[in-house]
Amino acid sequence: MNKTVSIHIVTYNSADDIIECLTAVLAQDYPMEQVVVVDNASSDGCVEKVKAFFGQALLEQPAESLRTRSPIDLSHQPIGSIHNLPQLKLIANPVNTGFAPAHNQAIAATDTDYILVLNPDLTLAPDYVSRLVSRMEADPTIGSATGKLLLKADPAVVDSTGLRMSRNRRAFDRGAGEPAENWQTSGLVFGVSGAAAMYSRRMIEHISVEGEFFDADFFAYKEDVDVAWRAQLMGWQGYYDAQAIGYHERGWKTSGRSGKAMFIRRISYINRYKMIYKNEPRRTLLKTILLSLPYELAAHGYMLLREPKLIKAWGSFFSQSSALRRKRKTIQSRVKTDV
Repeated sequence: MNKTVSIHIVTYNSADDIIECLTAVLAQDYPMEQVVVVDNASSDGCVEKVKAFFGQALLEQPAESLRTRSPIDLSHQPIGSIHNLPQLKLIANPVNTGFAPAHNQAIAATDTDYILVLNPDLTLAPDYVSRLVSRMEADPTIGSATGKLLLKADPAVVDSTGLRMSRNRRAFDRGAGEPAENWQTSGLVFGVSGAAAMYSRRMIEHISVEGEFFDADFFAYKEDVDVAWRAQLMGWQGYYDAQAIGYHERGWKTSGRSGKAMFIRRISYINRYKMIYKNEPRRTLLKTILLSLPYELAAHGYMLLREPKLIKAWGSFFSQSSALRRKRKTIQSRVKTDV
């Protein structure tokens, strides 16, 4: 029996990308159980586009096809010929709740064995899901997996092949900006980018804290790194499959710091410290402090000179200090001692 899979997409003013993304989702050669779109109060007509797409997809299906779950190759077929149409669900939030809370909504709305968290500006090759599910089924210790994500504007260049964590607790996309041909070997990774991340329900349930898989206090940015670190601490592995391909727009990544709003820079900045506070084991804390000190001094010297407004981000850290302490206690009590 096939393991069930749902695909979860959170949109925010994603009208330019969402139809291409959904078309690729429905073209997967693995039968989807559900496709859930959670919209965070878009103002660009994104919800209307999703409704029209879902409505057309439903209207164009022969009645008998709605009961069929056999996978077929749709890479060269129009949407009207889809025979394994999943349940399509749209959740329209009245306000922008953030990436992490919205994905928690989608997780709560499904009960599938596997969940693919997918960005709306990412287009998947037809065998992306089937490859990752096959690999995760072959090794039950793998709780998360990703493929080779390439830049949509230049598919010869890597966007991400998973996540890596430096000794001073800075996280990076593996291979970002490097030639795709250099990343042909599949294998274990620290974690996976939330742009196109497959998670097992077993891992989600095991590592969730206070009923949340993604920490809702993060709003957005580094929530995938936080999950990766927590999963590793609790004994789960991440995996990179070099043959599973996705194409990512990722326009924000090349815009530079000046192209990002201050509130985004504040969130990204402070979430790193929230993540460290929750996840760093006591036994490695002193070593991490010593290794991080040169970077922290340089980074905060730059911040005070060039971006002093970033310091206000600590307000959210201290206002959430009680919750952070509580979450840390829960996580550290469940850390595998051999990790």
